[in-house]
Amino acid sequence: MTDSESNYQPVSHTARKRFGQNFLQDASVIYNILRAIGPSSGDHLVEIGPGQAALTKPLIEQLAENSSLKLLEIDRDLASQLTAQFAHDDRVSIHIGDALDFDFTTLRENTDKPLRVFGNLPYNISTPLIFHLLEQATVNPAANVISDMHFMLQREVVDRMAAPPGSKTYGRLSIMTQYYCQVEPLFDVPPEAFTPQPKVMSAIVRLLPYKDLPLKADQPKVLDKVVRAAFSQRRKTIRNGLRDLISAEQLEAINVDPGVRAETLDIATFVNIANSLK
Repeated sequence: MTDSESNYQPVSHTARKRFGQNFLQDASVIYNILRAIGPSSGDHLVEIGPGQAALTKPLIEQLAENSSLKLLEIDRDLASQLTAQFAHDDRVSIHIGDALDFDFTTLRENTDKPLRVFGNLPYNISTPLIFHLLEQATVNPAANVISDMHFMLQREVVDRMAAPPGSKTYGRLSIMTQYYCQVEPLFDVPPEAFTPQPKVMSAIVRLLPYKDLPLKADQPKVLDKVVRAAFSQRRKTIRNGLRDLISAEQLEAINVDPGVRAETLDIATFVNIANSLK
C-alpha cells in the first residue's frame, strides 16, 4: 500500500439516508478491493457511487495513461466535489445519474475494449441494480459490453447470489445471476470499515459475465418469469407455483417432478421449463 493510500483524506460530506450512503474508510479494505480489481493497461473502468473517492483516488494512482475511469454519482454535491478534485486528469470523467436507469453501454466509447464496473453499492437498491447491470451486460453477450464487475454488497445478498440449489438462500437472484455470470465471493468487510457504520456485514463479490452462455434460454424474459413465479411463495410446490404457466402433466413430460419445491431445482431445469413454454 502506498503512503497516499494509507493517508487518504475524504472530502467533507454528510451521508444521506435517501441515497443509502455508507462511506468506506478502511485503508486495508480499500487496498484489498483494488488488488481484486487489478487495473491494467488500456482498461475502461466505471465506478458506481464513488462517494468521497475512497476507492477512486488510490485507483487513479494505479491507472495507466491509456486507461479511463468513468465516475457515476447520483449525489450532485458529491459529483461537484469529484469534478473539482479530478478536473486536471483527462482520464477521468464524471457522470451524474441514477445507476438504476443508466445506460452503461453509452460509456463504452468507440472501442472493442469492454467496461470493467465496480462500486460500493447502496444496500437499499443493490438487488434491482444487479438485475439492471446483468441486463446491460448480457443483452447481447457477443458485444462483450462488460467484462467483469466487482461490488461491495450486503453479505446476505452475496450469499444469495452464490447459493447452490437446495440451500435456504437459493432463489431468483441466485438463478438469474448464475445464469448470466460466474459468481465469485471474495471477502467480507465489517461494519467498522464504513462511516456511518451499517448494521450488517458486507462482502466483495466478483461477477464475470459469460461470453457464451453455458445454458441457453430461448427467451430469457420467459426464464425470469418462470423463476419469479416459482419463488413467489417458497413453500409451494412447482405444481402450484407455476400453475398459471404450465400444467403438472407438461412438467412430467419434460421429466420434472411437479411435487418438488423450487429451491431443489437447478438452473438447467428452470431453463428446460422455460424453453418448453410456447
